Amino acid sequence: MSKLISELLIEDMTPAERERAERVESILPVLAERAVKTDKEGRFDPDNVRLLGEAGLLGLMVPTQYGGLGGGLRDWAAACFAIGSVCPSTGLAYFFHNTSASRGTLALAALEEGLFSEEEAPAVRAFAEKVLYTMGRDRKWLANYASESVKSEHSAITITTEAHKVDGGWELNGVKSFGCATGIADQYLVTAGLKGMTDASALCTFFVDRDAPGTRGRIEWDAMGMRGTATEGLVLEKVFVPDDSALAIPGAFAKSCQMSRSSFVGNQVAASVIYLGAAVSVYQTAIKMLKEKTFVDTGKPLGSGPFQSQFVGDMYADLQTALLWARRQVHIESCDPPIVSKDEVVTFWRTCKGQIAEYSFNVGVTALKAAGTSGTMFSTPYSRALRDLAMGLVQAFPAERGRLEAAKLIIEGREQNSFGKG
Repeated sequence: MSKLISELLIEDMTPAERERAERVESILPVLAERAVKTDKEGRFDPDNVRLLGEAGLLGLMVPTQYGGLGGGLRDWAAACFAIGSVCPSTGLAYFFHNTSASRGTLALAALEEGLFSEEEAPAVRAFAEKVLYTMGRDRKWLANYASESVKSEHSAITITTEAHKVDGGWELNGVKSFGCATGIADQYLVTAGLKGMTDASALCTFFVDRDAPGTRGRIEWDAMGMRGTATEGLVLEKVFVPDDSALAIPGAFAKSCQMSRSSFVGNQVAASVIYLGAAVSVYQTAIKMLKEKTFVDTGKPLGSGPFQSQFVGDMYADLQTALLWARRQVHIESCDPPIVSKDEVVTFWRTCKGQIAEYSFNVGVTALKAAGTSGTMFSTPYSRALRDLAMGLVQAFPAERGRLEAAKLIIEGREQNSFGKG
């Protein structure tokens, strides 16, 4: 049995996990073929949505009773890692689509835990199942919008988007700074605060149709890397959401997040391993070149030269370090029963994200050095990888911030609030 690229990350796959990973593996050649154009044009390719849908992968994280594949964090990380090895842009957009499933699964888990009253339970269940059926049975792409550009010293994410009650539903107004697949996804999941409430219990979730009046992208996404993600954010101006597309119960969002194994809604490691997948790919490309190219005078492989050998050793060490961090995070966040506390999972994650990003970036830098001037052309694997990997240094939070927050957890025993109401 040939080894899957995702088995570099998840080394002990179960048969069911391997079957799901094989679905991902089957579409990698097509994604790889489109990746150069995706990067060059800076455009999310809608054909990739169809490709993922036809493979059944839009429901990867959806329980089977809702038409999904029933995957868990290990599957999610494996898929994002594998897709990241051929097209990190598609991997990142796919990661954010899969985060939408948590709006269903965590809400159902909170129901099972008894966190909602009998009066609240039907609305919570109906909304959670709508999310899961949309992704699984209906194979629709969901974009997930929480982040905003406003900052708070006391909360990692501050929500100023507001929802106020109108006849038959809710009206949303606000600006979301980050979220992939703007204008591409079938529907958006938007986090907003109920007007008149000032704490995190105000936060609720709303379905917004892609073409709903009052919606538009915030910016034109033209970044140096991860260019094919349609990360345009979202502007909402008097956007109407009917009652049956809203989970507008005070405290519902916060109660659902309590069910996560990590901070926020959990599973953030699946985003970081996209960059790790890109690092694996550029490492393999560089090693292939260093083996196949030879010195004209001796005929020996280029990689046998003194400073080229240093490049090889550095890349290998950095890549293995990033892999070890990622495997540990996946393990402590997914093992059943848990082997460490939620606080330890969060502390490790705060550091882990930056370690994966920095060591993966180091691999990209060294691969470019090994490639030389010929590797600097905009569309070469070395240039593309370096630009994409640089984006990992700042996504969500820089490594320096993660280490400082981990230190605060270790010394003071408390984490910054995940979400706050602006």
